[in-house]
Amino acid sequence: MRFDELTAAYERLEATSKRLEMRAILVELVRPLRPPDLGRVLFLSQGMLRPEYEGIELGVADSLARRAVAAATGSDEAEVARRTKSSGDLGTTTAALLENVRRLETEGPLTVAEVYRELTRVAEAKGPGSQEAKVQILTGLLVRAAPVEGKFLVRFVLGTLRVGVREMTILDALAEAFGDGSKAARAAVESAFNLSSDLGYVAGVLVEQGVPGLASITLEIGRPVRPMLAEREPTLEAALARMGGTAALEYKYDGLRVQAHIPKHGPVRLFSRRLEEIGPQFPELVSELPNAVRERPAILEGECVPIDLTTGEILPFQEVSRRRGRKHDLARVQEEVPVCLFAFDLLLEDGRPVYDLPFPERRALLARLLLSTDRVRLAEQRIVEDLSSATQFFEQAVEAGGEGVMVKSLKEGSSYRAGARGYWWIKYKREYTVGLSDSIDGVIVGAFQGRGRRAGHYGAYLLAVYDPARDRFESFCKVGTGFDDAMLAELPKRLARFESPERPPGIETGLTPDRWMRPGLVLEVRGAELTLSPIHRAAQGAIRSETGLALRFPRFTGRIRDDKGPTEATTSPELLTLYRAQVRQAPKPVGGERPGTAGPE
Repeated sequence: MRFDELTAAYERLEATSKRLEMRAILVELVRPLRPPDLGRVLFLSQGMLRPEYEGIELGVADSLARRAVAAATGSDEAEVARRTKSSGDLGTTTAALLENVRRLETEGPLTVAEVYRELTRVAEAKGPGSQEAKVQILTGLLVRAAPVEGKFLVRFVLGTLRVGVREMTILDALAEAFGDGSKAARAAVESAFNLSSDLGYVAGVLVEQGVPGLASITLEIGRPVRPMLAEREPTLEAALARMGGTAALEYKYDGLRVQAHIPKHGPVRLFSRRLEEIGPQFPELVSELPNAVRERPAILEGECVPIDLTTGEILPFQEVSRRRGRKHDLARVQEEVPVCLFAFDLLLEDGRPVYDLPFPERRALLARLLLSTDRVRLAEQRIVEDLSSATQFFEQAVEAGGEGVMVKSLKEGSSYRAGARGYWWIKYKREYTVGLSDSIDGVIVGAFQGRGRRAGHYGAYLLAVYDPARDRFESFCKVGTGFDDAMLAELPKRLARFESPERPPGIETGLTPDRWMRPGLVLEVRGAELTLSPIHRAAQGAIRSETGLALRFPRFTGRIRDDKGPTEATTSPELLTLYRAQVRQAPKPVGGERPGTAGPE
């Protein structure tokens, strides 16, 4: 496939925010393709080279990209920087500069395979001289690129592709392009992706074996499963009722969710809920798990929690967050912040997939498989059949340092549903007992300039929740409270790669921030209550026509949810559930509820 064919599709994708149009463009793009080009196009369109869990990074900063653009176009680096400041996008600047440059066409037009190969070389360049090597490789691509190709090449290496394509839309397109587009085909494609987390692999199987062939995709050590997610209920009584009066209650530990892949031979790999490999940050778990698991290979899930090794006491989440992303002084921090993995589910046992078994059977297998140690233990659990027992266990969990409890179904259909959210698992936290029934994880989609003491920094942020039915991010608050000076200084640095000169596709709000942000960073916030709003767009129309939901008196808790991607933030349906669960009586819907927003009540 020629690279200009791909960038022409990107131009069309960038020009629309309508999901159906995006899907149609993607179907037209991928239908003629076959592996390996098909996988390359799918990954490139998401701004990646390989599945997210492989952790491949290009490592190209703005300064390196500007050097490459200057070299390829015969421009002065300062001029490239000046024009980029004016346009707000180095990709746009690159396209304009390339318009006046004669292309090097001795090798013919760029192909997707060539671009993919050279970008892989950029990612693989390490050590002394690697920065210069990256510049030379990128320059070599740009001197052969047409203006539009150059625009998207530069955007890709900077992680700012801006075509608005997310996984759910790609799954829709694959089901239509290589299946019959039915709900059954779409469900099969999504199920295969949830078990493999690899769009290229799924697409290859789909092309070669059709929709029925997707059933052959199963668990594999080293390839993480997209995690099963829980719903909420406002009371323990409601949670028990949802489960038919009997359920398994487990401590809801306040830590990092971890998926552990323990091979028969070789190193253990640990993945976060975002599918990032985090084993190097927790070497004690990597070394301990083979001793704690009797039969391998195995895949289990647990919560990595900071503990006091002397007393066994669970410590606050902020302690374990000190371990996240750390590459140096691991031995010292490991001693200062010891952790324990509390295992709560089993997906693969002695090489046999068990995720399809009912939860009680998986738990029994996990209990037999696990040898309890100081570093690896079984999550505390109790089967309850009445509210009194459930309340007692909840209070015990909170007293032990947990956030609350997980309420899990014991019914026959209680299999592990990878990547899905449902009432087979319900979370009930201690915050549910007072005021607004939970904290909210919001995605930063905009920033407002600070004034007074905050001049020179962003003073507030526009937050959004995710609507999976419409694949959109909908605003619900503007938060400026709860940030200390250190956080105010840190956030702009962390947000720099998400900045956008214009509203990114897929963001709905009635506010216009000083700087738009592509969805990427998730903050935890709390507030007094949820109210109806004519400005914010979360769950718009679900309660009253032309109004959304807004968080009143929002406050940042101090917790950045690095363990969550933007589509794993609080959803619009969850926000609607929280609104209805407030102490006061929610207004009745006017004119019906928006399809796909309200969960069962």
